[in-house]
Amino acid sequence: MENTLGLEIIEVVEQAAIASSKWMGKGEKDTADHVAVEAMRERMNKIYMRGRIVIGEGERDDAPMLYIGEEVGICAREDAKDFCNPDELVEIDIAVDPCEGTNLVAYGQPGSMAVLAISEKGGLFAAPDFYMKKLAAPPVAKGHVDINKSATENLKIISDCMNRAIEELVVVVMDRSRHKDLITEIRDAGARVRLISDGDVSAAISCAFAGTNIHALMGIGAAPEGVISAAAMRCLGGHFQGQLIYDPAIVKTGLIGESKESNLARLKEMGITDPDRAYNAEELANGETVLFAACGITPGTLMEGVRFFKGGARTQSLVISSQSKTARFVDTVHMFEKPKSIQLK
Repeated sequence: MENTLGLEIIEVVEQAAIASSKWMGKGEKDTADHVAVEAMRERMNKIYMRGRIVIGEGERDDAPMLYIGEEVGICAREDAKDFCNPDELVEIDIAVDPCEGTNLVAYGQPGSMAVLAISEKGGLFAAPDFYMKKLAAPPVAKGHVDINKSATENLKIISDCMNRAIEELVVVVMDRSRHKDLITEIRDAGARVRLISDGDVSAAISCAFAGTNIHALMGIGAAPEGVISAAAMRCLGGHFQGQLIYDPAIVKTGLIGESKESNLARLKEMGITDPDRAYNAEELANGETVLFAACGITPGTLMEGVRFFKGGARTQSLVISSQSKTARFVDTVHMFEKPKSIQLK
């Protein structure tokens, strides 16, 4: 799958990032999201595959979206039988967030990116657009920390595993009222807190790379981004766990469904019979082959944002593969017309 789709999924996130970045700093998050969605859809529909969106975005806030169940790719067309060879057909499941951090783009803040994860059919956890309690940690702490332990306990474990003082650890937490007690506990334990307004996929993945000065992600964020983060962390060997949150009273900022009871019913309809289960990365992204791709929209910890020059643009992407066991940083120059000059850096 990597050999067939590797380069093309890079182009999918690149096109989404370029489209969205044109709206950077203009205060129009829905437009930045909409153009990213359309660019991602257009490029995916040029790939020789039959793809199914199992994790989409936008359902929770009525934003533009690639919806759950949508089929994409050349072989998803109605006339596909005329030119798609069933023996060569690549059928994949796709998790997407064309503009991870729409507010970050709208207000010109760092850390937004276009992201997706793919696996063979059935290889990604399919869930509605609920919220998810998350725990991400470095590879050395994998299997030692646990989402059911307290933040204090997990910080002590990370400290021991990394041979670092708790005071040297940095924990990323979404800046939300629901995290007031969590933030207090982390600080009381001695660790430092980095609050972010959006974009926890980058924060989760950063835990797997030494030198980012991010040692854990804790708290509740969107479930789709949780599955995408899990796909990347599975490939990188980092620790990731996610537990679905279906009670609006816990989230405090709104949730799909009118009540806890209706959300539980929806989960049951989707075949999720143990709604309180904590899933690890290998369960959220359980396919034989998993690919993750992201392209920076605005500059972040892992990647540069889109940089325009006269006649073109430059992007930086990250592609992670469980098949080749690689994490590739891809620097691309896009020539929209004959450029007068090409910026090297």
